[in-house]
Amino acid sequence: MTERKDIHNSDVPIVCRACEARHKGICGALSGDELLRLSKHTVKRTAARKQELIHEEDEVHTYSNILSGAVKLTKLMPDGRQQIVGLQFAPDFLGRPFVSESSFGAEVAADVKLCSFPKDVLETMLVENPELENRLLRQVLKELDEARQWMLVLGRMTAKEKVASFLSLIANHIDPEHDDGSVTFELPLSRAEIADYLGLTIETVSRQFTALRKDGIIEIEGNRHIVVPDREALKDATGST
Repeated sequence: MTERKDIHNSDVPIVCRACEARHKGICGALSGDELLRLSKHTVKRTAARKQELIHEEDEVHTYSNILSGAVKLTKLMPDGRQQIVGLQFAPDFLGRPFVSESSFGAEVAADVKLCSFPKDVLETMLVENPELENRLLRQVLKELDEARQWMLVLGRMTAKEKVASFLSLIANHIDPEHDDGSVTFELPLSRAEIADYLGLTIETVSRQFTALRKDGIIEIEGNRHIVVPDREALKDATGST
């Protein structure tokens, strides 16, 4: 019998064996040799909440895999206001290949661990490895689907459904393997940021959190700690089927 090569017994570089995003992220498409080649150029780093990772219109030099935490994508409006246009979690890919400058800003929403690598190294590997390119394409299409779903949330749902949808979004990224039972997480955004993201006022967001708590759909501990006892009940509160 041929021994299966996996994260524990293959020629995967040591630095990659304990990677939280090893199989679920784009690197799951790489062979041991390719991982070794990429690992020679990678830097693992941490970044705290509110730290800017990418400035809008900056020249692109590196890309990153998000290993843990959350990143908010932002767009600067003509009047100087900053609009949150998306959230990314592990094992999402941060950056857009084959562009010279970033069209969005990126800021840490909840303390993150990142694995970063040079733009030219990854783009060369994308050309050489169709499976890597395919893996990245699938991830980009997933983000596109989420963006389209969010258009529905913002345009058609009630305030309560919007807040429930936001909480469901976080829950599904924190624990994507289980769509039932309970889940616990820290909110990656403040009430003001949630209001900005959902197109609501802070007062409305606070009222809807209170309503969801009174309905037994969520439990709130402190300002950011959320417990969802029944994910199916939260899904029902979003108004989606």
